[in-house]
Amino acid sequence: RQWCSTARQAAWRGSVNEGPRPPMAPRLQALVLVACAVLCAGLDASGSGRLRPKSFIQNPAVKQTLRVCNAYPFTSALDVYMQGGSVQLNRRPLVYKDCQDYKPSLHAGDRVDFKVGDASAGTFTISDLPQGDALMLLVIYRHDQASTAVAFQSHVFAPVQATQVAVFDTYKGPVQSELRIQDHADAATPASGVAHVNASARSEVLRYDSVVAIDSGAYELALTGPSDGKVHATSEFVALPKESYVMIRCGVASEDGVAYPEDIFVYPRSPRSALSFAARGRALNLAVAIVSAFAFASVL
Repeated sequence: RQWCSTARQAAWRGSVNEGPRPPMAPRLQALVLVACAVLCAGLDASGSGRLRPKSFIQNPAVKQTLRVCNAYPFTSALDVYMQGGSVQLNRRPLVYKDCQDYKPSLHAGDRVDFKVGDASAGTFTISDLPQGDALMLLVIYRHDQASTAVAFQSHVFAPVQATQVAVFDTYKGPVQSELRIQDHADAATPASGVAHVNASARSEVLRYDSVVAIDSGAYELALTGPSDGKVHATSEFVALPKESYVMIRCGVASEDGVAYPEDIFVYPRSPRSALSFAARGRALNLAVAIVSAFAFASVL
């Protein structure tokens, strides 16, 4: 049986003159005007004097989250701004190999600016937005080995119940690696606390630039050479139900400046303790399927 199956998918009336009236004290006049305004606001527009019923049709509140991941190899952290640099989104520095979630008010045409100190690092322009609730992912990384220019990748997670994983390759250098996911070697349960080696651990390749759905559980990730199987980097991955994750291969073999080794990082980093006893004890079924996804265009 094929362990990993894929299926690609391609986004407001008049006035009456009754003659002159004696002047009214200013404070009393203001109170009368306020009372009239309150009364008239609740009357039917036809003037019949009936109270206007409150509408039961309301626009639903849209919950949109912007997740920004820093895959740009640099010693200094990034700061994230919007509204022409007047609003800073991050409360703590966004360091290399980390992600943060923000909840700004987003509109088509908005710009997300990245800075290192006072220096501009790059700008991403939002060309379109989903209509409903959404988790929007934005990854900033190194454009190439020769320059310090940035590039972006983006994705909008589909509103589904499955655990989703977006896989990106931002590494710049000569090393070739594939990303493999396999059952976790430690199959200990909270009841016994005894670990044993899983001799039948299954392993499958996760394709870059794809989005997959996966069962909750504990897994191991490895960047391996496609021909010799040599392990270049590893990471633990705990998948919780209904969560959206990003896996990013990062690093750069810079032609001028500091080189950063090939690595893999996952966000969010869910703890194994969050997995229920049932989720740890049952047989793992890694039926992986491509989830429909779409990206909002970027401007470098």
